[in-house]
Amino acid sequence: MRRVILGKTGLEVSAVGVGGIPIQRVSKAEAVEAIRTALDLGVNFIDTAAGYTDSQAKIGAAIKGRRDGLVIASKTGQKTKEGMLADIERSRREMSCDVIDLYQLHGVSAPKDWQRISSAGGALEGLLEAREKGHVAHVGFTSHNLELAIKLVREPVFETVQFPFNLVTSEPQEKLIPLARSKGLGFIVMKPLCGGQYDNADFAFRFLNGFPDLVPIPGIEQPEQIRQIVEIVNSGATLRGKEKAAADKIAASLGKLFCRRCGYCQPCPQGIPITNAMVFEGFLRRFPVAKILDGPGKGVIETAGLCNECGQCEDKCPYQLPIRETVKRAGELAKEFAAKHQR
Repeated sequence: MRRVILGKTGLEVSAVGVGGIPIQRVSKAEAVEAIRTALDLGVNFIDTAAGYTDSQAKIGAAIKGRRDGLVIASKTGQKTKEGMLADIERSRREMSCDVIDLYQLHGVSAPKDWQRISSAGGALEGLLEAREKGHVAHVGFTSHNLELAIKLVREPVFETVQFPFNLVTSEPQEKLIPLARSKGLGFIVMKPLCGGQYDNADFAFRFLNGFPDLVPIPGIEQPEQIRQIVEIVNSGATLRGKEKAAADKIAASLGKLFCRRCGYCQPCPQGIPITNAMVFEGFLRRFPVAKILDGPGKGVIETAGLCNECGQCEDKCPYQLPIRETVKRAGELAKEFAAKHQR
């Protein structure tokens, strides 16, 4: 498989990696089979997170005896030095890795979060300490906020940026991607299939083949998924003619509904976690029950039915999304889910 140099990290990674969210939903044996299939196909880059329940442990089992030549990335949303160091140790233990090749600040999407993370005693301090100790090799960040990501790319401490980029969320190609290139940051593509909302892998990865220096990390849970994706990536084919027109049409339709999770719509006067509500259906498809109940879906369940349709969120949304309608739908799904799974 074609390799890509991941910016100033100097790490040589496969042109497509794998993301660790979906394997939370399957058994350990199924997860190991999917990941080892990826390795057999030449994939050497795996990205997960401390917050992805048992994902790290499953990856650890899959890479046992095959660590050489792999580039392992993880991340945490911890805001404090103490929390960061604890999660790094957990990542090392669960994946049986003395050194995590890339460790990232997870989901830095609000200026107040960055202020806390970068202050004395913040998570960044812990991350840099871990790098000095040799427990992590390189540092990066992930975000859903384009404006903040552009700011953070300019911070000399970072070596990679992970951000959503796909047929629908194509805004990064205007400023963020060129800036990352100019600063020498490796660009890791989050949500190449729109967080599971876009099901045409052929169109999705032909689009990304047009950006050969970027590294998409689709989440997989079945061997056939990564086989199909690797075949498309290896082909090098890009969207042309009628295919491009068809893909653009689908993207335009999805773009009217797809939440970029930028957070501009918040806070909600009723306390609804709007960005999580906007992607709640995706949680149902991608996360295990326990993760939804105790993780990102919890707030949606707790606030289901509270939307009074004031419209403040839609006034602030830069993408003119039908937030009220989507949040109401999420509330209905959340009630059904809670009735089925909560005791």
